[in-house]
Amino acid sequence: MTTMIGPDEDARQERTGLGNYFVANYPPFSFWKPDYLSTAREVLSSPGNPSTPLGLYLHIPFCRKRCKFCYFRVYTDKNAEDIETYVAALAREVELLAASPLARDRGFEFIYFGGGTPSYLSATQLERLFQRVKVHAPWSAAAEVTFECEPGTLQKHKLEALRAAGVTRVSLGIENFSDALLKSNGRAHLSEEVFRAYGWIRELGFPQVNIDLIAGMLGETWENWRDCVRQTVDLAPDCVTIYQMELPYNTVFSKELRMLGDDETSGEVADWPTKRAWVDYAFAELEKVGYTVTSATTAVRDPANTRFVYRDSLWRGADMFGTGVASFGHVGGTHVQNLDTWEAYLGALDRGEAPWARAFPLTPRQKFVRESILLLKTGIWDSSVFLARHGVDPVEAFAPQVEDLVARGLATHEAPGLKLTRPGLIQVDRLLPRFFEPEHSVYKRYT
Repeated sequence: MTTMIGPDEDARQERTGLGNYFVANYPPFSFWKPDYLSTAREVLSSPGNPSTPLGLYLHIPFCRKRCKFCYFRVYTDKNAEDIETYVAALAREVELLAASPLARDRGFEFIYFGGGTPSYLSATQLERLFQRVKVHAPWSAAAEVTFECEPGTLQKHKLEALRAAGVTRVSLGIENFSDALLKSNGRAHLSEEVFRAYGWIRELGFPQVNIDLIAGMLGETWENWRDCVRQTVDLAPDCVTIYQMELPYNTVFSKELRMLGDDETSGEVADWPTKRAWVDYAFAELEKVGYTVTSATTAVRDPANTRFVYRDSLWRGADMFGTGVASFGHVGGTHVQNLDTWEAYLGALDRGEAPWARAFPLTPRQKFVRESILLLKTGIWDSSVFLARHGVDPVEAFAPQVEDLVARGLATHEAPGLKLTRPGLIQVDRLLPRFFEPEHSVYKRYT
């Protein structure tokens, strides 16, 4: 079955309606089920493939306030005692997973502290967390240790603790430089805090600094977006990540729109063509000063030395322990997600159990489809690499879809296999469902 997009569907997708647009994994999360947990447990109890990279994601679900566009599992009402309880549980989970046969005699290629807001924790709390985790998951030999930061939670001594702990990649969630937009979209920080934190980060010499921006925050205008891009160029980070604003069902904005009876769009929400134009403009301005666009969302100053190990490894099938409430992981070819409530997550670890809620074991074909989908987000398919890894060339396997993209000017047949054009790259997420297997190609909820 070949999934194409007709004119009516194409027009509908150009509106920013409610629901998920960004494709983060395959198959869609809605197909992951508790029924598959026995398979995941069997995988965890079996020796892992030593040639497959292993990583660790740690979810820190605390925030000063909830952004109005946020759809992650976060808490804004926890005190120091709650944080200590959670950090202790997180360390127990790392211990349990690191002691499994799957992880035995395997080092960690990457560590990722995400959220929520990892930098919400105090320096003392972070040092305690690092000490506990390193006992079971030492990371001195890891190729990358990433730590997400919200500018307003940073002090110099906290960044010094990160540097001393071996963090190699700081990701700073700026999102926008306009205080008015930051406030109206529910962000906790202001631009003054961005520049102060960024100065400390550079002063301390972190090997890699990424900044996040969001194209299409409510209230965004061309004038403001140009100014955001200008200020980004002035900061000269090693990597710039630009997401296009979406409205998943469980965000504050989406709930507000439903209460207003507007389940499709709001006059304040830019449509997808406008957001794509903003990303295209940002990429073009960054390229003018020497950046290279390396995916649908990223531009880097020095591709030879700036890698995103977490993303690149995971997209190519790496094992990853996703720890923390509601976290997603991947073990031995099986997707898993943790329990998504505070009580259930802590309760499972109190019983000495992996706190998994649902799973999905991938067939060899699905591993190929998943890698094809995710790597298309880099804009390139290397046929030789796919043939070596899977014995299948996606350019041939998806010939009808590929030819449709080429005919529409969204891709070209170009060595090493297929290359998306800029118009194709900046809208790649809306193109990816056409590569899904038939049973996954029609879904109402991605999550």
